[in-house]
Amino acid sequence: MAARPHLAASLEMLPCEEATSPGSVSAQESSCHDDNLTGSREDFEIKGYTFSHPFHLIVSYDWLILQGPSRPVFEGESMVLRCRAWQDWPLTQVTFYRDGSALGPPGPDSEFSIAVVQEADSGHYHCSGIFRSTGSGSPETASSVAIIVQELFPIPILRATPSAEPQQGGTVTLRCQTKLPPHRPATRLLFSFYKDGKTMRSQGVSSEFQITAVSEEHSGSYWCEAATEENQVWKQSLQLEIKVQGECDSISAASPTSAPQKPSASATVSTEPPGSLPPLISTSSEDPCLCSPVLVPDPHLHHQMGILLKHMQEVRDLLGHLVVELRDLFGHRKPGTTKATDK
Repeated sequence: MAARPHLAASLEMLPCEEATSPGSVSAQESSCHDDNLTGSREDFEIKGYTFSHPFHLIVSYDWLILQGPSRPVFEGESMVLRCRAWQDWPLTQVTFYRDGSALGPPGPDSEFSIAVVQEADSGHYHCSGIFRSTGSGSPETASSVAIIVQELFPIPILRATPSAEPQQGGTVTLRCQTKLPPHRPATRLLFSFYKDGKTMRSQGVSSEFQITAVSEEHSGSYWCEAATEENQVWKQSLQLEIKVQGECDSISAASPTSAPQKPSASATVSTEPPGSLPPLISTSSEDPCLCSPVLVPDPHLHHQMGILLKHMQEVRDLLGHLVVELRDLFGHRKPGTTKATDK
C-alpha cells in the first residue's frame, strides 16, 4: 500500500477516491471521471501538465503488503521488494520469503534487493514483520506476490554460410543468431567468436564474423557468445564444427567408389595360383592427393580377397577332377549300348 502522502496526492488528482482503514471495506469495482482529463489513454494532460503512460495500481486493505516491480522484470536487471505496513507503521523482525523459504534472517530492514536477477529468481514472494509498539507487538504476514523474471534473449545459435564445410580458398560467414524483445530497443548486445578455446573476436557490435581465404588451419570447433554491454547477461551457443574441404576431398566426393558387382555366369575363373593377390595401389610422392582415402588399401579387404581367390582355386580343382571322371566313364561304356542309345 502506498504511503499516506502519496495517497493524499492521488486523492487530490482523483477526488472520487476514498481512504479507508484496513479491513473496514471489502474490495469492489469503482470508477471515477475527471472533466479535466483529456487526450488518449497513452498521452494525456491535466491542467497543462503532460504525464507518462499510466500504470496498473492495486489498492490493498491489508495491514501488511509486499510491494514489487510495477513492470515486467527481465534477467540482468535489479529488483527491489518493500514490506510496507499500514500508514507506514514501523516494523521489526522483517523477513522476506520466496516460495515459502526465508531469504535471510529477520531484521529491521523493510527492503530486500537483488542486484542482478535471473530466471531462477522467479517465484511467489511475501514478507512478514512485527508492528513495533510499546508492548510485545503483533506479527503480520503479507499476501504473496507472483514475480516472473523474463528471458532477455534466448541462447544464441551459431550458423555458417554457405556451409560448415567450405572449400579451401573460399569464404565462410559465421552468424551468431539471437533476438531481443521488441519493447527493449535501448538494450544492445555485443558478440564474441571463439575457435578451439581461443578468441577470434571479442565484444563486437556485429553478429557476423567473416573468414576469407579459408584453409585447413581454419578447421575446428567454433562457438559464439552474446552479452549485454555491462556483461550482466551473457550466453554461449553450442559448438559448430567447421571442416575445410581441400582439392582431394572434392575429387573424392565428386567420384565415389562404386559398389562391387556380382560376377556373371560366363565370367572366366582366374587360373592364378592360390595366394596371389592383386597389386596394391602405390602412392607417389608427386601425387598431390596422398590424403585421399581411395588410394589407401584396406587391410580387411586385402585379406578377404585372398580367401576368395583360394576358394575359387579349390572350385577349379574340383571341376578338373569331375571332367576327368566323366571322360573315363564315357570311355568304358560298351559300343552296343552306344548304338542303342543313338537309335
